[in-house]
Amino acid sequence: MSGTHFSDWMRAIQTRTETALANALPPLDLTPDRLHEAMRYAVLGGGKRVRPLLAHGAGLVTAAAPDTVDRAACAVELIHAYSLVHDDMPCMDDDSLRRGKPTVHVEYDDATALLVGDALQSLAFQLLAEPGLIPDAARQLKMVEHLGIASGSRGMAGGQAIDLQSVGQAISREALEVMHVHKTGALIRASVQLGALCGPTQDADTLARLDQYSKRIGLLFQVVDDILDCEADTATLGKTAGKDARNDKPTYVTLLGLEEARRLAAELEADALAALSPLDARADMLRALASYIVHRRF
Repeated sequence: MSGTHFSDWMRAIQTRTETALANALPPLDLTPDRLHEAMRYAVLGGGKRVRPLLAHGAGLVTAAAPDTVDRAACAVELIHAYSLVHDDMPCMDDDSLRRGKPTVHVEYDDATALLVGDALQSLAFQLLAEPGLIPDAARQLKMVEHLGIASGSRGMAGGQAIDLQSVGQAISREALEVMHVHKTGALIRASVQLGALCGPTQDADTLARLDQYSKRIGLLFQVVDDILDCEADTATLGKTAGKDARNDKPTYVTLLGLEEARRLAAELEADALAALSPLDARADMLRALASYIVHRRF
């Protein structure tokens, strides 16, 4: 598979995701219009859309209809966007820049940012719960369950809690991995799970391999994020660079050092690709995504 083929596919998925999100979000002329404006500000016009890319990549493996995957991809991306809005608030990481523009609480206010996150979370589950998303109602309910687990105390919210408790603490590599399996990895894993569940091809071995891939990719994404926080500048990242180190938060770079963190990223990429090795060309976009995540610059 050529890099051009992957780049074209990636741009196509990012474009269709932007359109699907714009259609899923409440319009500006609907009351309460200021909240709806802030929701659209938080979600649209930025981001790599890695989670929708993973959902669509998994959907290719299970022969899912792209229009169906759009709904699942939007649900995951809305949860991700809500987490960023809340994470940037003064009571959490207190950041003023996200995706190259002022964070929601800076552009609007704290109360609006809080409500934006709440509303985006609710909308995510609404999208997954709409009748007839897929023909198998039990499988659709499983999608809702996966997203609920990935979003809550056993997933992203739990990871955030561990992260806040770890500031200024010397923690082990194992403890750091537990934190990021929850904080970052759970939602990335759910992206692959939901995309795969959208398709009619539900082979148990294939689903298990996709899940193993997603677990490695979830950690890989965080390791690369920590490396970029150390190496890249604010303009490139679109968010405040070096903030974790300044706030004395444990990262893979502070724990392992830069070179060892790079080696870990290479190992995780190899593990992810190994999980996909028996799968045919339908998994090629997922293979290319692993490389993209390793070599991304923001």
